[in-house]
Amino acid sequence: MTEPHSNQGVRRNEGVSQIAPVPRISVQAFCETPDVAAVINGAVDDRRMDKAHVKIHMGGAQAAIEAFRSASTPNLIVLESVSGRATLIEQLETLSEFCDAGTKVVVIGHENDIALYRDLTSRGVSDYIVAPFDVLSFIRQISRLYDVAAGGDCFGRIIAVAGAKGGVGASSIAHNLAWSIAHDLHFQTVIADLDLPFGTTGLDFNQDPPQGIADAVFAPDRVDANLVDRLLSKCSETLSILAAPATLDRLYDFPETAFDALIDILRSTTPCTVLDVPHQWTAWTRRVVVAADEVVIVASPDLANLRNAKILFDALRQARPNDHIPRVVLNCVGVPRRPEIAVNDFSKAIETALAAVIPFEPRLFGTAANNGQMLAEVENGGKIVEALNELGRSLMGKAGVGGDKKSLLQPLLAWVSRKKAG
Repeated sequence: MTEPHSNQGVRRNEGVSQIAPVPRISVQAFCETPDVAAVINGAVDDRRMDKAHVKIHMGGAQAAIEAFRSASTPNLIVLESVSGRATLIEQLETLSEFCDAGTKVVVIGHENDIALYRDLTSRGVSDYIVAPFDVLSFIRQISRLYDVAAGGDCFGRIIAVAGAKGGVGASSIAHNLAWSIAHDLHFQTVIADLDLPFGTTGLDFNQDPPQGIADAVFAPDRVDANLVDRLLSKCSETLSILAAPATLDRLYDFPETAFDALIDILRSTTPCTVLDVPHQWTAWTRRVVVAADEVVIVASPDLANLRNAKILFDALRQARPNDHIPRVVLNCVGVPRRPEIAVNDFSKAIETALAAVIPFEPRLFGTAANNGQMLAEVENGGKIVEALNELGRSLMGKAGVGGDKKSLLQPLLAWVSRKKAG
């Protein structure tokens, strides 16, 4: 039997991606202290609680009893109690008289008492959480109540890759990054090309599947694991793609939730999904990027890219306060005779260390693109391939496996400096 849950061992941004999103449930919380109410209120704003409908009240268990004497109970009741065991048990027994079948109850207490925990669970309480705790601890416990896999291990990681500006090579980075995760780390991986009119996933992998992502997006009521499996085009034993149709025979004006059903299926069936997000800012692209477990922003070293990367980085950091900050990849660095913003200056301006620096290598990228291959198939073991491998390890929580990130970036930066000097 598990013990009462506290915030021990849970720190900001650690294990974030392993928390499954909370399903579409109704939650009513009855708090007794402002601190607990503030944490729950913070959880309401987190992307993982987006589908849940939450109301927060003060007054604890007694307020809950009064509220549900004449009203139906929600899917989940969260009760904070500062009372002693006898009073709490009495209040719970009274509340049970008004609870509808299927309603779960979570108690938040201020005593780390295993005996109390066992007493509460024996009376039907779903969980006992010890205060103080943080936002992610609270969401993790609520998520586990509705996760049939008991801990969220079946939930894969969603990685959104977006360009700070059109033409910066974001799709190329997304595709090669997915290849790296699939082949370097051996995770089953799916690339979902969200640029339906102009997507290049099929071209980059030398495939022309008859079906793809459009068949799922335009029929959301039919989307299930079996349909998605049929739409996948296999590139290797560990990598599949959901290709874009790349046609203009219809308009692609999507509602905000257009990709929700598809991404939910991919999250629940695939260890890693890389979303190739087109360069646009609409309700649906914002929703997709904000809801991802990890975000990669791809930029080139010029002023427009710097401005856009900074705006996007700051917006996503604000919208995802409990997540890892977006990773920024500086691509196509060192173009001969092109004025560029120095790598260190770019990093300083956006106020974050760069996740990877990819030098300008037209022969390598051009050969791969023209042959429908990935960079690793053209030049396996090269510095650029290893940079993407290390980025993939970091995104999948395997940083440091097979290489050192700091020592990897140093030769790339030295190469860029030499080329610029020449």
